[in-house]
Amino acid sequence: MIRIAPSVLACDFSVLGAEAARMQDCGAEMLHLDVMDGMFVPNISFGAPVIRAIRDKSRAQFDVHLMICDPLRYIDDFRAAGADSITFHIEAAEAPKKVIDAIHAAGCRAAVSVKPGTPVETVYPFLQDLEMVLVMTVEPGFGGQAFLPQMCQKIAALRKECTERGLSTDIQVDGGINASTVREAAAAGANVFVAGSAVFRSADAAAVIAQLRTSAEEAYGTQL
Repeated sequence: MIRIAPSVLACDFSVLGAEAARMQDCGAEMLHLDVMDGMFVPNISFGAPVIRAIRDKSRAQFDVHLMICDPLRYIDDFRAAGADSITFHIEAAEAPKKVIDAIHAAGCRAAVSVKPGTPVETVYPFLQDLEMVLVMTVEPGFGGQAFLPQMCQKIAALRKECTERGLSTDIQVDGGINASTVREAAAAGANVFVAGSAVFRSADAAAVIAQLRTSAEEAYGTQL
């Protein structure tokens, strides 16, 4: 299933609740919420209180991406704030299985992310326990970066591994997604697309979301 997840990192933070509601009205199934601590990545964004403040503004799935150190410590906080799915970085967890188990115990979908320089094989031992894997297509920490096309090799390898195991794991991509790059990522096997600038800085967000979805549907898996 193809899903589009606008990243609020690119929205107008002064009206964050209204932006969350607008994305739902524009047809987005998910809202991507990047939590940065200034240590795991060189930027600071927002935390659980901000997510809690906008939870009632949208019925979209809250897709919380923890770009933080020690994610295990904060799982319950983000679930209480309204997260539907929680993604943590494999690079930030000493015991990934404990984090996955904590996410499931909290009642959320569990996902793990890999940076561009991290081999995708590092997540293979945990695939059977994950609902989603996020392949970063830029270096995490800042919005508006250019898509790294070489990450499509990771996506294709991951999709092949999932298929061979009989898993229907979602593969999400985040970074530089637009009408062109969404086709590359979808062809390689990704089916969940985080888009920030392309959506929030457009004159017609609904049209962009629809275009991204159509392009991804047309290209999905064509290179497999």
